[in-house]
Amino acid sequence: MTQSLRDTLTADMKQAMRDRDNEARDTIRFLLSAVKSAEIDKREPLTGDEEIALLRSQAKQRRDSIAQFRAGKRDDLADREESQLAVLERYLPRQMTDEELETFVREGIAEAGATSPKDMGKVMGMLTRRSGGRVDGGRLSTAVRTALTSGVSG
Repeated sequence: MTQSLRDTLTADMKQAMRDRDNEARDTIRFLLSAVKSAEIDKREPLTGDEEIALLRSQAKQRRDSIAQFRAGKRDDLADREESQLAVLERYLPRQMTDEELETFVREGIAEAGATSPKDMGKVMGMLTRRSGGRVDGGRLSTAVRTALTSGVSG
């Protein structure tokens, strides 16, 4: 049986406390709280896909905060969010490299028979399901749009 995200986070939080790693401890505590809240809302434990979706959502919130803090010249807060994002990313699946993404998109476009940017929705739906959380939605969207507008379909 695979270990749930909640179990992993609990074990890692204990280790962070032993290591006196306050940044990791605080970030993991926040993640645990988000997992517990989602489980309460759902009234049952999260599935693996739901755990990844939750982590992605948390990572996106951090990235958005970083951009806003940088725009507001609050580098101290942006740096803190970046260190929290680094801790959070430990729990996400390994992301595709640019080369892997390019191949993934090219194969998806060919399989879907997409020929123009108006086919983007069909390709995105298929590739999002297949990615298994290994590529950020924004990054995938940009790659698909670029491939479709440049006419690279196979």
